[in-house]
Amino acid sequence: MKIQERTGPGGNRSATSAQPAMGERLPTPPRERKPALAALAVLLILVGALGATMLVLRAGDRVEVVKVTSDIQAGESVGDHVISVLVAEDSSINYVKWNQLAALKKLKAKSPIYKGTVVIGDMFANGAELPAGKASVGVALKEGQYPSGIKSGDTVAVYRVGDTATGGSRSSGSSNSSGSASAGADGAPIVEKAKVGSVKSDTDSTISSTNLPVTLIVDEGQAAAVAAASSAGQVALVIVPGN
Repeated sequence: MKIQERTGPGGNRSATSAQPAMGERLPTPPRERKPALAALAVLLILVGALGATMLVLRAGDRVEVVKVTSDIQAGESVGDHVISVLVAEDSSINYVKWNQLAALKKLKAKSPIYKGTVVIGDMFANGAELPAGKASVGVALKEGQYPSGIKSGDTVAVYRVGDTATGGSRSSGSSNSSGSASAGADGAPIVEKAKVGSVKSDTDSTISSTNLPVTLIVDEGQAAAVAAASSAGQVALVIVPGN
């Protein structure tokens, strides 16, 4: 007895995979929108742009002020040891403007000012007091008794010269233990290291003179020997290391 196999509709089809045909794309889930993150990104961009704009504006708001190029001791003038620099304007800081340099040169430092310092008005005053133990001595020098180009702030050695130089040892008793050797004896300087407080050029006075007035800052104990040599016209200055 034959048993007839019955096949339903589609019975002749072979079983196939449910995977999509080649080249078809899988469906992607819809993107989740995050408006908060987008708003934050826009806000950060705006803040950055605003900050950059402020920096540009601040960079253009500058003033030209005075900066010292070498150490200045108390009681000294800035002389020519200055340059101009640009700094951000700040009304809370009493900068000395570059156009005030002429007036600044007439003032004296209240205390030591070091190389690279931007000058403010509080650092200087009229007739500032000298440091303890120091004295200011004026000398009048003839040509040949001082180096060319000597200026305020220079460090110099003070020598007694002339026929009576060897007699300078009589004044050596006026120098203190921290000073130099005897005044001019055996070629020793009256003062090994003195600071030039000021140098008065011919343009500083309407009266022309063959002598160059120089103010020296020395130890108190050395002042008498320097003054005595100066009054005799026997002072000579030599620039030494320390400038």
